[in-house]
Amino acid sequence: MGSKILVVEDERITAEDIKSGLENAGYRVPAMVSTGEDAVDKAGKLRPDLVLMDIRLKGKMDGIEAAGQIKLRYNIPVIYLTAYSDEYTIKRAKITEPSGYIVKDETGLVKKPFEESELHKVIEITLHRHKMEKDHDMLLSAMLKNINYAVISTNAYGKIILMNSLAESLTGWDLNDASGKELGEVFTPLDKQYKSLHDFYKKNELLKDNVILKNKQGEDIPVKCNLKIIRDNDYSISGFMLVFNH
Repeated sequence: MGSKILVVEDERITAEDIKSGLENAGYRVPAMVSTGEDAVDKAGKLRPDLVLMDIRLKGKMDGIEAAGQIKLRYNIPVIYLTAYSDEYTIKRAKITEPSGYIVKDETGLVKKPFEESELHKVIEITLHRHKMEKDHDMLLSAMLKNINYAVISTNAYGKIILMNSLAESLTGWDLNDASGKELGEVFTPLDKQYKSLHDFYKKNELLKDNVILKNKQGEDIPVKCNLKIIRDNDYSISGFMLVFNH
């Protein structure tokens, strides 16, 4: 069966148009919703493979906020539907690490003629990339369980994505609770000292000395640690890895 795609669009005609095109291409559309709140709710209940998300939605929660929650809670990739290109909107959207954009015209409708082949290409690339990332995370997680150091891995924004069992033991945090949190919230020597891990790195401080970790239970634990940077092929920062031991 085809991949499940949740359509989040407050223009009914546009939503029906997209749904029809997706189903004709062999995808399944289990639901169409028009608000950010419903998008988060349906994503949790239906667990689609991908979400097509309109940025501007009616109600208190817009598409960017909804996408952020969906990515954080369920790790489901999001492709934005947008007619907006102002700097503030783009900056907010980038934080949620979207997998792509589908452009709408000034009326709010998807541009005509509707380039279904382009949409399907973006969807297939996104689904393939997400599967590869999940496979990579599973492999990395298995490797981390078998080393004698505590390891915490983050994305490019310093949000925790992986911890091994030793890191859970020393910090007192379970991965399910720590996932999506700032590294400094879990590894307290970094808490509130810097605006971001990027700022920490720019100051050329690598946390190689002994530091005191205050675990979730409030106990002080002396540890040795090393913060490493993970880079993409183009040398841009894609994440951080903290390695420490007692």
